[in-house]
Amino acid sequence: MTLTNKSNILIINGHPDSASFNAALADAYATGALGSGAQVRRLNLAELAFNPNLSFGYRKRTELEPDLIRAQELIRWAHHLVFVYPTWWGAMPALLKGFIDRVFLPGFAFKYRENSVLWDKLLSGRTAHLLVTMDTPSWYNRLVYRNAGHIVMKKNILKFSGINPVRITEFTPIKPSTPEQRAKWLKKAKTLGEKKS
Repeated sequence: MTLTNKSNILIINGHPDSASFNAALADAYATGALGSGAQVRRLNLAELAFNPNLSFGYRKRTELEPDLIRAQELIRWAHHLVFVYPTWWGAMPALLKGFIDRVFLPGFAFKYRENSVLWDKLLSGRTAHLLVTMDTPSWYNRLVYRNAGHIVMKKNILKFSGINPVRITEFTPIKPSTPEQRAKWLKKAKTLGEKKS
């Protein structure tokens, strides 16, 4: 899908601290996207009320809380999804994983085909961009950890649901970064928003 100036962009901040640098990156991206004419909506997962545990797996339905029903509505509305989150222990925070477990359900994100190993990708036609903060340097994450966390989010979750392409931008290392470096990263996030990429 080629995005236009009337694109619908949903920004999902997956950091459990709403005052984190991830929130600043989400703000910067939103500023750039709004300035270029996009329609932007936000989900700050730290502010939502929901149980992140898929208590019964797919054996028994767990009713969605109002915030998760709204999240599904926004995902359907969006042409482009932007996930902003840190990498902790090689992957996304538990809050974001729980959100995905509860929201990306059969019948919403995908549908298994009867007597088949194939499935229908119900979120096709959308694109995504992951803005990921890490303390691990990019080269180390790539060579030693094989980008494991990125692969789970990009391939096992988003592409499995039909969201493609999925781009990834890393901001790393966060812990030793200076105010000047963070200012450059915020400018980069704003530019990505302007390009709606």
